Amino acid sequence: MEIKDRKENKVLNRVEISFSWKHDGKATPSRKEVMDLVRTLEPGSNPDLIVVKDCVTRFGQPLTTGLAYIYGSADAMSVEPEYIYKRHEPFRSATAADEADSGDGATQGGDE
Repeated sequence: MEIKDRKENKVLNRVEISFSWKHDGKATPSRKEVMDLVRTLEPGSNPDLIVVKDCVTRFGQPLTTGLAYIYGSADAMSVEPEYIYKRHEPFRSATAADEADSGDGATQGGDE
């Protein structure tokens, strides 16, 4: 994986990484594989606070590009839309999933 750009967004309390990954002779990397590699690139990052967005694989090319956000806290991650939480839910630890569930009820009380 090659990091194209790395920015520290202090306002949103996150690190923003733009990446490209050449995967010659291999399948398109899964979201979990991308998250694991991002975690190794940012030592000390919490895997429950990593969000992978805009992953695109070029047709006919073994190249995937995308964005990864590494948040500093669960509160900072609250700027992400609900579908992002659901998309990353299978990769979270049990404690992070419990915290997200307790937070969801407060924000969606009027939807039911």
